[in-house]
This record gives sequence, C-alpha cells and structure tokens, in this order.
Amino acid sequence: MWTIHPNTNWEELRERFAWLRALEGVPQDPHFHAEGDVAVHTRLVLEALLELEGFADLPPEQQQLLIAAALLHDVEKVSTPLREATGRISSPGHARKGEYTARRLLYRSIPAPFATKEAVAKLVRHHGLPLWIFEKPDPRKALFKASLEVDLSLLVLLAKADVLGRRCADRAELYYRVELFRAFAEEQGCWRGPRRFASDLGRYRYFHREAAEPDYAPYEGDCFEVLLLSALPGTGKDHFLRQHYADWPVVSLDALRRKQRIAPTDKRGNGRVIQQVKELARTYLRRRQSFVWNATNISRQLRAGLIELFQSYGARSRIVYLEVPYTQLLRQNREREFPVPDKVLERMIDRLEVPVAWEAPTVEWRVY
Repeated sequence: MWTIHPNTNWEELRERFAWLRALEGVPQDPHFHAEGDVAVHTRLVLEALLELEGFADLPPEQQQLLIAAALLHDVEKVSTPLREATGRISSPGHARKGEYTARRLLYRSIPAPFATKEAVAKLVRHHGLPLWIFEKPDPRKALFKASLEVDLSLLVLLAKADVLGRRCADRAELYYRVELFRAFAEEQGCWRGPRRFASDLGRYRYFHREAAEPDYAPYEGDCFEVLLLSALPGTGKDHFLRQHYADWPVVSLDALRRKQRIAPTDKRGNGRVIQQVKELARTYLRRRQSFVWNATNISRQLRAGLIELFQSYGARSRIVYLEVPYTQLLRQNREREFPVPDKVLERMIDRLEVPVAWEAPTVEWRVY
C-alpha cells in the first residue's frame, strides 16, 4: 500500500522507489531549472510542499495524495527529454505520460485505493495547468474540465510547490500565475468542488459542442438509454451484465469475433466485425431500444466516437467503468474461457484511460 510519512527523508525514498532513482541525471533546461536534474527538482518540490502554509492542516489522506503527486509529477521526464537545435531542453508531453505511469504504479506495483490512484494520476496530469491556463484556447472550459477530474485546491498546493522547487529568474511571476489560477477558480465557482452544471446532458454538450454554455439545460424528453461498458479483460463485465442488465440486448465485439472465428490480431477481420457490430447497434438505435455495448473500451477516443453515435440518435448515454485489484484481474483473466495473453493484458493496463465525468451524460465507476 502507498503510505509515506511526511518526515521520511529523501534517501529512504530513493531506496524505496526505483523510479525516483531513475530521475537522477535526467537533464533540465538551466534557464528554468538551475537547481539541477529532475531528481534534485523533485526533492525540492517535496520539501517545499511539506513547508507550505495549509499542508499540515490537511487530512492525512490528502497529504498522502500530494506527497505521491509531488514525487511523481515529473516521473516521465525520463522518457521525454528533447534537446532543441538552440540547445534548450524541454519535456513535451511528460504530464500526459506521467498520468499513465502514476496510474500503472498505483494499480500494479504499489496498490492504492481507486480514488487515491485516480486523484494522484490527475494531479500529475494537470500539475502544470495553473501556470499555463490563460494560454489555453478556452481557459474557462479547461478550468471546468479540470475541476471535474481533480480537487483544484490540492492542485494549487502542488503547483506552488512545483514553483518553489525550482531555481529560475521568473519564479515570482510563476508563483503569481498560480495565485491568479486560484482567483479564477474561485470566481468561476469551482474552487472547492467540481463546476456545477444545469443538467448532466448540459454538462456533456458544454464539453462537446462549440457554442454550448455551462448553465444551459437542454430539453431531454422521453428517451432510451445505451450502456457503454469500459473495463479491462477479466474484470467481470459479463458477470456484471448478468446481475444488473440480464434483460437488455447486448452488442458484443468479442462474441461476434469468436462466432466468426476471427483472431484479435486479425486487423482486417476485426475491421469487419466492428462495422457489423455498429450496424447492429444502429438497428437498436433506430428502434429507440435500450441496449448494452459490451467491449473493453479503454481508450477515451474510442468511447467518444461511440457516445457521439448514441447521442446522435437521441439516446441517453451511460458509461459504466469496472475495476478489480490487479492480482484479482490476473487470476480472473486466466480463469476465463478465452483468456487474454498476459503480455497483451499488461499493454492494455499501460494504455488504460479511466473514464471521467465530462465524457458522457452519465459516468459510473464500479470498483470491487
């Protein structure tokens, strides 16, 4: 389990975590990080966090979230350093990749409760947002989206520690940007909780329609529902459906693939299966009949295309994400009639994007 006492010294931490030792020697641009390599910066960020006003007053569980996020916030600078022709060093995409790494570590290697794992992963993903939000095409939408994924008050503490843990000429300006972010969040009503919307459908449309406004509640009327499952193989999707949706028709990629004896690695065959499954789904959609789309759906991009299809027919879309502990997942997968090879399953864990609240009108997380 993930637990770190605030008084744990750095040497103990680097001995405990190989990924911390891997940060040693990873270069940073001296213009922005004159303090040294990524390991030095991470240590200074942790030290700054522990001394920040308000940190000691947090509940222990929130302290643990922030300590974990501080240690992991730049973990993927290992894989993303880019030395430009000018000699400058950058790490493009390190926060996005860091989210995956944090999630994987806290699921597989250092098991943490689901809420802890996802909170840390999202703190890592958004740790730079307070510095750059006003450079986004739509700062308000970026703020609202982040508020649905992470506690912005914790994000601000992490961002302040990130600034204080570096040595650069513009540190005071960067710290001021974090304070502006806090004021922006307070002004927009999402400082101490996620931004509220007039309705679930209104929230979905705000994030997926260009001209939508957050306080608009679109008319829904009487409509049918499509359930989109999202889960790793071996999680128990079929068992869940038998328990809760036994009388709903199910559109299943795996079932059709096995019926036609098409291997998961057969790209052409799987392309045909996907088209056939979509046509079956459209049959239900045209009838306005509720049904289940049963597949792993671990990619946000894939889910987005399906939700858009369901919404275009007037369906009420619901994502249900299922998760079981890592050791249970491995065991259940091996006990299935058609197990997924371990290497394939591990790659899927690496790529997993857990659904978030803005992806669909309704998103549920069922953790066992």
